[in-house]
Amino acid sequence: MSGSVLYDAPGPKARIRNRVYSVVGALAVVGLVVFVVLRLESKGQFDSAMWDIFNNAGVRTNLRDGVLTTLKVFGVAAALSLVLGVLLAAGRLSDHRAVRWLTTGFVELFRAIPLLIIIYVLWVLFLTYRSGLGFVGDQPEFWALVVGLTLYNGSVQAEVLRAGVNAVPKGQREAAYALGLRKSQVMTSILMPQAVRAMLPTIVSQLVVTLKDTSLGYVITYEELLFKLQQMAGNIVVHGENPYVPMIIVGGVIYVAMCLALSAAANRIERRGRRTRTGIAVAGAAEPVAGPQALDAVGHGDDAHGPLGAGPVGPPSDRA
Repeated sequence: MSGSVLYDAPGPKARIRNRVYSVVGALAVVGLVVFVVLRLESKGQFDSAMWDIFNNAGVRTNLRDGVLTTLKVFGVAAALSLVLGVLLAAGRLSDHRAVRWLTTGFVELFRAIPLLIIIYVLWVLFLTYRSGLGFVGDQPEFWALVVGLTLYNGSVQAEVLRAGVNAVPKGQREAAYALGLRKSQVMTSILMPQAVRAMLPTIVSQLVVTLKDTSLGYVITYEELLFKLQQMAGNIVVHGENPYVPMIIVGGVIYVAMCLALSAAANRIERRGRRTRTGIAVAGAAEPVAGPQALDAVGHGDDAHGPLGAGPVGPPSDRA
């Protein structure tokens, strides 16, 4: 029996006990799943008629509109949160104490407040001052959701980028300063590009969170995908039952597909960035010159200007 300071290998009785616990736990999970499926089956949630509703043109149109509005909010919020994250990260790394304190307070504040509260407060404010801000139609709901997502995810992205900048070796920063670059040039040309490349997986993970958080728009009655699913499940009745389970399953598949597509696109960008060839192309090497030929070439070159290019070579009388 082998062991270490951090982990003691289980003995024969412990291994048997662990196997028994694993089998009992797996059976309990399977039994719970079977119980839930049977209960839903008794309610008719898995009947073919429940799934036939997706052949309806109106249902498909609502799903399409929900996906488009979700992607619309995500696109605007993702772009704004990345821009805000870069600005906040630069502020947190500033040499000015006032700027650093203000950005730190901003980041910590919006990271601490629950996102749902931020969205709801913004929605109330935008509705209250609708006429003054010029909102019409569903714009208050749209901008409340976009601004809330931007404030929260921008604060998180700022911390991610700050960690990436701090992970860049200090020698590169010192070399850039030695070349005479200003701090803004060092940040935009040296540090930030490397931070983005190093922290790209984390940035993409936070973008996936942003995509999923668009579902909070249903609280403020913004007609994104989750709101459309909830609305259809509550209004459609099949054999006296609402199709909640089919709507949940289809909506979950759509969300998973969008998140996987975003991750695949980010991975493709990362692979292309690794394959990008940068720098100056190296010229091809010339054929080597033999020893006597090299001496002749040096001799011809020295005939006019001497060995060090100091002037013509010849007797002192010829140079007088």
